[in-house]
This record gives sequence, structure tokens and C-alpha cells, in this order.
Amino acid sequence: MPQQPRVAVNNEIYHQLGERWYTAQDDPVALLRAEAALRNPWMVEQIQNHFETSQLSVLDIGCGGGFLTNLLAKPGFRVVGLDQSVESLAVARLYDTTGTVQYDQGDAYRLPYPDQSFDVVCSMDFLEHVDDPKQVVAEASRVIKPGGMFFFSTFNRNPLSWLVVIKGVEWFVKNTPPHMHVYHLFIKPSELGRFCLDCGFADPTFYGLRPSLNRAFFQMLVTRVVPPDFSFTFSNSLQTGYLGVAIKQP
Repeated sequence: MPQQPRVAVNNEIYHQLGERWYTAQDDPVALLRAEAALRNPWMVEQIQNHFETSQLSVLDIGCGGGFLTNLLAKPGFRVVGLDQSVESLAVARLYDTTGTVQYDQGDAYRLPYPDQSFDVVCSMDFLEHVDDPKQVVAEASRVIKPGGMFFFSTFNRNPLSWLVVIKGVEWFVKNTPPHMHVYHLFIKPSELGRFCLDCGFADPTFYGLRPSLNRAFFQMLVTRVVPPDFSFTFSNSLQTGYLGVAIKQP
């Protein structure tokens, strides 16, 4: 793997997506939608299995266009989505069919919420976009009630992840902006596990994610457009994308 200069991650791209959050197929955001289609219903199931009540408060840090927040509102959870992008929050509100999600602009390093105010906090596809992910985990821990759940997803830091997640997307998906992801911000599972333990969570459980190697996958390689039926699947490998859940200690 070539030596990579430490450039800043390009978070400005999310301000400009607009309706493309939900409609573009010739853009990496289509991969994000495909990943969410697998992951988000699974998260709802995990939450419902963990708690005996549906009267739950959920915070989605870095909610972007609201893929997760809007889904979490449908079972009746009280959902708050937080993001720095006013433009993304406007799109998220537009697609909130329940009309119940509270969307806030704010800083993940200094969450504008009291201690122990949420049963569940999620930080999906976000930790690899900040310089200090441990501070985000610490803030998540501060606002989660004891026994609550912390969900996260990000990318492992190794040569395979660089090749697949950074170069593969640049080569095989149209309109991939420069520095959408930068290698030095990727996080090894061991590092994220340590962050969780240091911040008051029990040892997290990890799950791998990868694209399904089917017709849609190979169609994307040829056309550089993500087919609507492109999909992800869970994997035993944590070598590239992974997600996890940790429980806040009493």
C-alpha cells in the first residue's frame, strides 16, 4: 500500500447531496443506502429484544439524511437525530413520514443533552469522519442510561480496507468525491473496543459487513452505477466494514 499523506476527510460533500441522499444511484451514497437496508432493521430488532418496553429514547449521532432516524421512529421510539449539516437535516425531515423525529444541529464532541437522557445511542458511518472518535464514544456514554445500548459502525484500518473501501469505491462508483474517506481515520476493532471499555461500556460485540457478491455487484463494477438491488450481507470477517454494539455499565 502506498504511503498516504494525512489529508483532511471531505465532510463538505454531505452538505451538497440534497435529494441525492435518497435518489442517486451514480454516487457512493447509494452504497450507504444499501448498507442501511440491511443494518437498520437489524438494529431495530436488537433494540426490541434488549428492552421490555417500546417507550424508548434514541439518539442518532451524525444522522445525515435520516436513513436510520426515520426508520427508528416507525416503531414508536422517541428519536433525536443530530448532525452538523443543516442541508442534510432538511432532507432528513422531508423523509420523516412519522413527523415525530427531532432533528438538531450540533457537535458530536459536545452533545447538547443532559447526562443519561437516552436509552440508545447510535453512531453509524460517522466515527471515521472525526479526528477524535474516542471523544464521541465518551459523549455517547455520558448521555446513555445504565444498561442502554451503543451502536456503531466504521471501517477497519488495514491494507485490504484501503484497497476495497477507498480505492475500490473511487474506481468503481461514479462521482466519488476526493477524500470521502481517509485511511488514517479508519479504526481497528481493537481500538474501538478499548474506547468503549475506557468510556464505561461492557466489551462490545462486533459483526462484519460486506457487499453481496451477486449480479448487482458485478454490474456495478462494469457500469460504475450502483444497481437498486445492490445489497450487503453480514460477515464473520472484520477486515473491512464492521459494526458493533456495547452495553453501558451500571
